[in-house]
Amino acid sequence: MPTRLLLLSDTHVPGRARALPEQVWRAVDAADVVVHAGDWTTPDLLDALDARAARLVGVAGNNDGPELHARLGEVARVEVEDLRVAVVHETGPKQGRERRADAAFPETDLLVFGHSHVPWDTVSPAGMRLLNPGSPTDRRRQPVCTYVTATVTGNRLDDVRLVPVGR
Repeated sequence: MPTRLLLLSDTHVPGRARALPEQVWRAVDAADVVVHAGDWTTPDLLDALDARAARLVGVAGNNDGPELHARLGEVARVEVEDLRVAVVHETGPKQGRERRADAAFPETDLLVFGHSHVPWDTVSPAGMRLLNPGSPTDRRRQPVCTYVTATVTGNRLDDVRLVPVGR
């Protein structure tokens, strides 16, 4: 069976939304691994996701306070099956992102990041997949709020889907 991933970032609860939408909680329940790329804003959401997710991997973002930074750190590196995953909040400007990611995260198959609230899906020159799931609660300049689902089989990332969040 493939491992089911849910990628989140920039939830900003309770700043941008009082709570995660029920659609997102259903996705949490369906996932084997939930990855959150920062900007939780309070530890309450971290605690709630940690209690409900089968496995949670997360980092702190620029809007997260000292407690979240102490609990999570700014970089996470994990293996999901044989896929080498790194998670950060911010990668800098979009120009040159893939080359910077190759330099900063060698031997990484998938880099999950956030910060911009803008979905991103590219492959670096070294073959690393870069994914930003957008935000499920604050669409900014995007037409809809979003998150990403995917599956992992061995070292292969499959079925990557940008999922719109209904209102």
